[in-house]
Amino acid sequence: MSEISFRPLTPITGAEVEGVVLDDDLQPAVVACLREALLRYKVLVFRDQPMDDARQVALTDAFGGATAAHPIANGLRETPAVLRTALSEDRPKLAEAESGLNPLSGAAPRRLRTEWHIDSTFVANPNAITILRGVEIPPAGGDTLFADLEALYAGLSPSLRGYLDTLQAIHSRHNPSPVPRFDGKSAGPFVALHPLVRVHPETGRRSLLVSSVFMQAIRGLKPRESTLLLDFLLDELAGRDEIHARVRWEKDTLVMWDNRSVAHAGPVDGLMFEEERIVHRTTVVGDLPCGPNGFVSRALVGGLFEAMA
Repeated sequence: MSEISFRPLTPITGAEVEGVVLDDDLQPAVVACLREALLRYKVLVFRDQPMDDARQVALTDAFGGATAAHPIANGLRETPAVLRTALSEDRPKLAEAESGLNPLSGAAPRRLRTEWHIDSTFVANPNAITILRGVEIPPAGGDTLFADLEALYAGLSPSLRGYLDTLQAIHSRHNPSPVPRFDGKSAGPFVALHPLVRVHPETGRRSLLVSSVFMQAIRGLKPRESTLLLDFLLDELAGRDEIHARVRWEKDTLVMWDNRSVAHAGPVDGLMFEEERIVHRTTVVGDLPCGPNGFVSRALVGGLFEAMA
């Protein structure tokens, strides 16, 4: 315990962790120490942590219970809790988005060039913690950005914060996977209603629950009012550099973040290099977000994102 140390990435968000080997069976006291650090720093970066997928799942279970790999997409056949993401498979979609809106696609234009998001907010209980491991990493590039959503909320005026505390937003994903999930559960569509401000279940701190990818509208506002307010909040999310942290990847780097208090975007420079980038992701089951006024998230379409049996 005394050997574990934390080197902050920025004054408010993120820390590199030294003095712990995650491939070992972690003692409860070590897990408790890392959980406390995660609540403080929100993003933990572990370097030189070689492990296989089974060990990553065991690590995820130690922090609260691994979910299936994704509410819509299947994970690996041999380890269904692990989502493999290869940049070579995603580059065509990145290039299409970069080139502009295809008028025949029926898709709405992106609000932001960088897709800041919180994982899986289209379900009523987004995962609590995300764990991402670098499997194949380019010599340069493939970075991930993080934004402190508590600092984003705190930076708004008290009057605006008070109004946002009363609102709920609709998050959705309407493109279900054509491939059935391994566990037999629905692969979409999903729609959830969340408080626009959530109270962290462990710290009590407030943060904005905003996502440029899945957030569609604010309940109770006229369409133009909703669009203008969401655009303002997302512009604040993307434009306030002082609340951002940047993680540069290396092979066997493992990053763990509190999905309840940070948004992320990445790889932010995936069209700037040609090498492959492969990461494996696992997630810890989450609770139902609760707002300052007591509103609790609920599913409008689809079920919950539960821990694997």
